[in-house]
Amino acid sequence: MEKVCLECGKNIRGRSDKRFCDDSCRNAYNNKLNSDQTNLIRNVNNILRKNRRILADVLEGEEKGMTKVQGEKLKRLGFDFKFHTHTFANNKGQTYKFIYEMGYLMLENDWVLIVQKKP
Repeated sequence: MEKVCLECGKNIRGRSDKRFCDDSCRNAYNNKLNSDQTNLIRNVNNILRKNRRILADVLEGEEKGMTKVQGEKLKRLGFDFKFHTHTFANNKGQTYKFIYEMGYLMLENDWVLIVQKKP
């Protein structure tokens, strides 16, 4: 019984457990198989990178490594508050949300404290 490539349908020669005729068919098959997950991950990573870049731009030039800014300003710059990489709760019970090393704390009256974690 002849085996055929799962991607292109050509006959396969070689090992008995071989499923693809060459690397390009194997890659194309797996890319199609994972495209939904890949697109979701790519979109989330793009949002995270944009959020991090916005925080870094707002914090740039601040000597103390922290600053306050209105939440509305962050929204205007395209910041998406629904996406972050992790949270950190300090001793005072405040919960910071972080995008990699850049973090923020929601304050009263739509103010946001932006901080950068020291390496």
